[in-house]
Formats: sequence, C-alpha cells, structure tokens
Amino acid sequence: MWFVFALLSAVFAALTSILAKVGIDGVNSNLATAVRTVVVVIMAWGMVFLTHTQSGLSDISRKSWVFLILSGLATGASWLCYYRALQLGDASKVVPIDKLSVVITLVLAFVFLHEQFTAKSLIGCILIGVGTLVMVL
Repeated sequence: MWFVFALLSAVFAALTSILAKVGIDGVNSNLATAVRTVVVVIMAWGMVFLTHTQSGLSDISRKSWVFLILSGLATGASWLCYYRALQLGDASKVVPIDKLSVVITLVLAFVFLHEQFTAKSLIGCILIGVGTLVMVL
C-alpha cells in the first residue's frame, strides 16, 4: 500500500508544481507560499478531525514534538525557496532540481538513520543526478 500512496504523492507533487506556476503569476512568492500553507493546514487538520485522531495530540512525546517542529521548519524553508524558484525560473527546470532531494535524502538516511546504501542506491543516485543535469542544461 505504501507504493500506491508514494505514487499518488508524486502525482499530487506534479500537480502542485504546475498549479503553483500558474497561480504564482503576479503574486509575491512568500505570499503565495503563505496562502498554500493555510490551505494545507486546513486540509491536514480536517483529516485529523475526520478520522477522529485529535485525541492522540497529548500522546506525542517531547522528542517527536522537537523533530516534527524541525521538520515543519524545513518544509517551510523548502516551500519558500521552491515558490521563489518557480517564480524566477521555468517549472521544467526548477522541478528536476527540486527532486534532487531524493539523492540528498538517500545520503542523509544513510548517514543519520543508518539505512542501507547499496550499489543499486548508488547507481540510482548517479542516474538521478545525471538526469537532472541533462534536463536543466
């Protein structure tokens, strides 16, 4: 089931890029990010209440709070940079560079989470990197 959700995530991320590129025309990138963020917040909390999981809020550990907040800050920084890049550049060039996050994630998962980094992972990272260069040059 994780594969279906990952694939849907990719589809929605692609839609996000195209819709954002059209929507950001003539709008300050920081303001556009704020509008998008409000929509995401409403949608996320809507799902929490729809699934009746709001009672789990008090069960979140201090460690989880810290890392969820740090993750939120990283997401915010990513979105601010992404929207500014979309405003300044072509979506067909911005998006592939943004997807270098796959390579960076694999490296960080290996270093910090001690996940396995195989020959297949290395080849995939190289191909993604080379593919990104080919697309943006």
